[in-house]
Amino acid sequence: MNKITSFLMIVLIAGISIPGHAKAAIHPPKTKKLDTATFATGCFWCTEAKFKELRGVEKVTSGFAGGHVANPSYEEVCTGTTGHAEACNIVYDPAVITYDELLEAFFVAHDPTQLNRQGNDVGTQYRSAIFYHNADQKAKAKYYISKLNQEKVYKSDIVTQVVPYTIFYKAENYHQNYYSLNGDQPYCKYVIQPELEKFRKVFKDKLKK
Repeated sequence: MNKITSFLMIVLIAGISIPGHAKAAIHPPKTKKLDTATFATGCFWCTEAKFKELRGVEKVTSGFAGGHVANPSYEEVCTGTTGHAEACNIVYDPAVITYDELLEAFFVAHDPTQLNRQGNDVGTQYRSAIFYHNADQKAKAKYYISKLNQEKVYKSDIVTQVVPYTIFYKAENYHQNYYSLNGDQPYCKYVIQPELEKFRKVFKDKLKK
């Protein structure tokens, strides 16, 4: 377990409440009610490959968020001129995995201190971002960022954007489930696979069987 997830787990287990947000009573769900988280952690192939393995995540869709051009293509987004970030819509069952736990995975899945890049992927389209769907998601994202910065969990301050979810454009079909379908490609073998193996070790108790 690394320092980041260890700290976040302590916060979760301690039951620290976010100011102004009362804890909700826990009741057995009568029917499955799904929710959505939208994260950008660099290349969406990597993001998708990691989050789809978590128990409680029902579906992960790769696409583009946070830009100003309608229906952008992957090639257009790669120019860095559309304002979009490569992102993933993560549909999950809150009765199985919470938004707090997804945030924990978010901060482990990439380096949120790198501005407009992740490793050798450089450009605003690779920025770190949390696109919140409601006030509760916004408050939790800002809370954890503040705590991580205060505790100096990273060597540098977190640069993750916390911005409202507006429009999400699904990427072309060949981007969906990319790692599973293209595992022999060099980028998958030498970039995604090592990161995914580390992710699996940290969240071994939360992975799908």
